[in-house]
Amino acid sequence: MKRLLFTTILLNGLFLALLLPHYPGMPWVAAEALLLCGLFALLPGGVGKRAGAVAVGSLYGLLAFFALSDLLVRESIGRPFNLYLEFDVAGSVFDLMQSNLGTTLSVILIVMVLASFVGLAVCVGRLLVQVGQGVPHRTATATTTLGLVALVVASLPQPFVGLSAARTAAQQVELAMDTHRSTVSFRQHLEDNPEAVQSQPLQKLGETDVILGFIESYGISSVTDPRYGALIRPRLAQMEQTLADAGLHIVTGRLRSPVQGGQSWLAHTTLLSGQWIDTQLDYEIFLASDYPTLIDDLANTGHDTVAVMPAITRDWPEGRAFGYNRIYQSTTMDYRGPALNWVTMPDQYTWSWFQRQVRERVDKPVFAEVALISSHAPWVPVLPVLDDWDSIGDGEAFNRWKDAGEAPASLWKDPERVRQHYARSVDYALNVATEYAKRHVDNKTLLVLTGDHQAAPLITGDDASRDVIVHVISADPDLLVPFVGNDTSPDGLHGFRWGAHPQNDLEGPAMARFRPFLHRHFSLPSVSAKISASNPIEK
Repeated sequence: MKRLLFTTILLNGLFLALLLPHYPGMPWVAAEALLLCGLFALLPGGVGKRAGAVAVGSLYGLLAFFALSDLLVRESIGRPFNLYLEFDVAGSVFDLMQSNLGTTLSVILIVMVLASFVGLAVCVGRLLVQVGQGVPHRTATATTTLGLVALVVASLPQPFVGLSAARTAAQQVELAMDTHRSTVSFRQHLEDNPEAVQSQPLQKLGETDVILGFIESYGISSVTDPRYGALIRPRLAQMEQTLADAGLHIVTGRLRSPVQGGQSWLAHTTLLSGQWIDTQLDYEIFLASDYPTLIDDLANTGHDTVAVMPAITRDWPEGRAFGYNRIYQSTTMDYRGPALNWVTMPDQYTWSWFQRQVRERVDKPVFAEVALISSHAPWVPVLPVLDDWDSIGDGEAFNRWKDAGEAPASLWKDPERVRQHYARSVDYALNVATEYAKRHVDNKTLLVLTGDHQAAPLITGDDASRDVIVHVISADPDLLVPFVGNDTSPDGLHGFRWGAHPQNDLEGPAMARFRPFLHRHFSLPSVSAKISASNPIEK
């Protein structure tokens, strides 16, 4: 009797642990645990009982993996764990671990985690095998009956008894079905708009360098959250003054990103394409289509199209699918300075190299997508900005910060200190971008600085807006006027205003509206009238 009671309590706790991602909305009793204890107490010992226990234990280990993954994914990128999607990003997760923890520690950590799930599976199996020893048949029958009653009660709207294993498994099934329907709809949308598979020249930008700088994790929380606004809002005020002193103008607004905390490429593609792309499957479908992007638009306008991707460390076939004239990545940017944990090179080097090796070496307008990664997790170390840009050269000037700062594994033991480093890294990224603009933006330049997504929920909180901040900078104010107009069309932008500070109380339009907005305001009227490139999908 005591064995049955102990096993029931222990299994109840183990099964309730599957619902930790839904804390504090967890029941007190897991109906499946109660029923399993009763059923296995009734079963006679033997091969059949052991086989059943192994099956249940293995299933529990798998569901426990789902539950832990759900917790981690919710905290890192602000959405539930979705087995239908995660296989495609597992490699990126390992790359992030490897760059911050090293290969050996990453492998050891993965092996330990997997071993823990195997251990849980074995534990549950052993408990079920032993549960019937010395238990009277009447007691086992009563426990089974109680378990059946608990199943019925769990189906009723009450907070005390629930289904844990079934709920965890059902969540994955529902997510898989929803994701499948979504991707089928997205594929059909692209197929149903064949007339849209043509680029849209932006003739009004025909003599203008268009630079699209994605600042990693530069979300609206960096100014609306008091923990970060105390540092970032003064930085924006200084940014505004510095640009004004240099004869530059700036407008600022907000756009809603399709992602949070990671998978930056989905945000990049959404903005470039004018389509709402929030899953890896949609991304792959889009790449396989002939749907054009801003890259095609500006290539047909006469621009040299370039991608500057310092975070890319290996072959990037997706980049070739976008159709850039040239792609530069970490191994082709001549950097001789130190790696900074995940960050292959600091933003100041990226800006300096881009100006020297790209803009100053072409005799035609440039469209460049520049990935700025100094504000990428783990946010350590945070470098100072060098006053003498001419001294940057091949990056050896940054060697003095080799091994600077503490190890990420040490920093991330203290969430509050992680948040402080996040704010400092965004401050650095804005400072460097401002200094670049002061030196190299003129009336033939349109510089768009935008966040790719909000930082992880650990930084922003669970219910933060997914908006990012967007700055548009030029010495020619006429290039900025369309952004502050009252464009209420379905593909318009709203909420932009002069200055470096976004509005705090007005949510931004979807990132997918950016490309149609440029079509509307920077194409010639005769061409704009032909736009049939479907309104952006806003899921």
